Amino acid sequence: MKDSKINELKKNILETAHRIDEGHIASAFSILDILWVLYDRILYIDPKDLSSEHRDRFILSKGHASLGLYVVLAEKLFFDKEVLESFGTYNSKLGGHPDRNKVAGVEASTGSLGHGMPIAVGIALGLKIKKNSARVFTLIGDGEANEGTIWESALLASHHGLSQLYCIIDHNHSTDRAVGVDSLKNKFQSFGWNVYEIDGHSHEEIYEVLSQKNMSTKPTAIVAHTTKGKGLKSMENNPEWHHRTPNSDELIDFMKELHI
Repeated sequence: MKDSKINELKKNILETAHRIDEGHIASAFSILDILWVLYDRILYIDPKDLSSEHRDRFILSKGHASLGLYVVLAEKLFFDKEVLESFGTYNSKLGGHPDRNKVAGVEASTGSLGHGMPIAVGIALGLKIKKNSARVFTLIGDGEANEGTIWESALLASHHGLSQLYCIIDHNHSTDRAVGVDSLKNKFQSFGWNVYEIDGHSHEEIYEVLSQKNMSTKPTAIVAHTTKGKGLKSMENNPEWHHRTPNSDELIDFMKELHI
């Protein structure tokens, strides 16, 4: 059931990107399992009541992976699935990066790397001041962890004891050739965070770490070890596919590989 659902979502990503010849498919595949577990089993949020102050918040800091978020939001009925067909077109609600003013369920407009995390810290601090126990989740990329704003935010979150804040790091090693980030676990621990390491494609591990209640005063970081382009052998860990879409023949081959 898990694999069939994920492959169905991957099919939607591939078809959507192919239709307009636009999108970061490999990045979307990297985080798709995490997004699905979040929206299917973790987040307390009702698509029909997005103004509730008690809803959990999720911010996709690596906004270029928007296709992964869009297909999950559509599947969870935040908007009609037919809207996916307009992705990347003129006047579409669905752009290359998510826009909070256009897309239901998007908490922050992101894409300029390094900004989603400080937004999440600000929201978590505001909720704490209001004595609101809603949780705040943000997903960043490991390459994004080279941005200074990430570590400024990490210091601030630890200083204010933002225990309801969760930062998930998509550790797919995509920027290792340019700049390595070394041990993200050690870095976040040194900044005063609880830190867990998981297989970012194991739904069981994702659920186990995100569902447990934080009994400390520390924020939580989850280093999710993932594979960029997960599920398609020619795409996995292949820099050529960072911002490339399949032609018609490749699309057919990919669908066969996904058993769709």
